[in-house]
Amino acid sequence: MNAAPHAAAHLRFVRMAPRKLRRIADAIRGKSVREALVLLKFSGVYAAEPLERLVRSAVANAGANHNMNTDALYITRITVDGGPGGRFTKRLDPRAQGRAYFKRKRLSHVTVMVGEEPPKKTATRTARRKGSHGA
Repeated sequence: MNAAPHAAAHLRFVRMAPRKLRRIADAIRGKSVREALVLLKFSGVYAAEPLERLVRSAVANAGANHNMNTDALYITRITVDGGPGGRFTKRLDPRAQGRAYFKRKRLSHVTVMVGEEPPKKTATRTARRKGSHGA
């Protein structure tokens, strides 16, 4: 089986929580690159800017390294994973009566893959549930 060619771009150690980035990643997953870039450009969300730059990088990689037509690309896969939450990402916040509260400054790793074929539609959770118990 020969898989369809794809190009990838990685963004590591983004100083933003994965939960905030996943909200935007879910919105552009499976869309054409043009549609995704318009959505990222005009959404008023702060997390859209690094994802827009990453999608543009993946498109550039597809054109330069894989000789793909950059006008007809789709976002075939986008993943947002948590980065390291070690000792360097904690901050102290002073509290009442001499106590301290730790803030965890989260990091993220994002991967985007683009390809010339649109991704296959998969059944959503609700669609699977509805079809499973109807006779």
